[in-house]
Amino acid sequence: MDKKISFKSMSAADKTITIIGRLFLGLFVLAIVFPLIYIVVASFIDPVVLNNKGITFDFSKWTTTAYERVIENSQIWVGFKNALLYSVVFTAISVFVTLLCAYPMSRDDFRGKGFFKIVFYITMFFGGGLIPTYLLISDLGMLNTMWAIVIPGAFSVWNMIIARSYYQGIPKELHEAAAVDGADDLTFFFKVLLPVCKPVIAVLILWQFVGMWNSYFDALIYLSSDAKQPLQLVLRAILIQNQPQSGMIADIQSTAARAQLGELLKYATIIISSVPLLVMFPFFQKYFDAGIMVGSVKG
Repeated sequence: MDKKISFKSMSAADKTITIIGRLFLGLFVLAIVFPLIYIVVASFIDPVVLNNKGITFDFSKWTTTAYERVIENSQIWVGFKNALLYSVVFTAISVFVTLLCAYPMSRDDFRGKGFFKIVFYITMFFGGGLIPTYLLISDLGMLNTMWAIVIPGAFSVWNMIIARSYYQGIPKELHEAAAVDGADDLTFFFKVLLPVCKPVIAVLILWQFVGMWNSYFDALIYLSSDAKQPLQLVLRAILIQNQPQSGMIADIQSTAARAQLGELLKYATIIISSVPLLVMFPFFQKYFDAGIMVGSVKG
C-alpha cells in the first residue's frame, strides 16, 4: 500500500522515469534468467531432440545421460577438487594480505603512505607481461604447482582500496578507546577491527573465490599435469574445443552421435561447475550490499 501511495504522489516525470527504469530492470533480469533456464532444460533433453527440435517440455524426451557420464568421469572430479582447493587457498591468502595492507594505508599517521600509494597505483596500469612473469615463476620453482596459480595474483590493489575505504569509515574513537585499554596495532586489528568489518570481508571473499573459480588462463600456462588441472580447463575443452574427455563418449561409435552427446555434455558441465557459486552466494548476500556501498563512499 505504501508503494502505491508513494508512486501516486510522484510527478509525471518521476513516474515516467520509474516505469522506464523498471522496464529496463525487467528486461535485464529476463536476459539473465532466460539463458539459465535454457541451459538447465537443455542439459536434460535428448541430444537428438535438442539438435532437431530445440527445447521441449515433453518429459518423455528428457534424459539424464549427460549427468551420468559427467559424474562417472574421474577427470571431472579431479578438476572439481583442484578448482575448489585453489579457490579456497587463493581466497584465504588474498583476503588476508589485502586486509593487512589496507590497514596501514588507512592510517593518517603512516609514514611513506604517499610513496606506497603511488607504487600501488602504478601496478594497476602497468604489468610485467606474460613472458617475464612466466620466467619468474619458473625461476622460483613454482611451475606445475598450486602456488603458481594462487600466489602471483593474490594481492589486488582495487580490493585494497575498497578495504581501506571501509576502514576509513570506522570511527577513530574506536582505535583511541582500544589504545587507552592498552591494545597495540596488531591487537586492535585482529580483535577489534576485523570483527566489525564482516561486510567488506564477505565481499572480498566472494569476489576472489568467484574470480579464481572461473579462472583458467593461469592454469593453462603454468600447469602441465592433468592431475593438477582445475575444472575450468576440463570445462574449457568441452565448451571451446568441443573435446570431452575420452571416457565420457568412448562407447559412442557414430560420429554424429558423439557430436550430439558432446553438445549435451556442455550444458551438464556448466550446471555442475556453477553449483558451488550458487550455494555460496546466499550466505554472503546479507553482507554484500553493505560492503559494496560503504566501500564506495570514500575513495
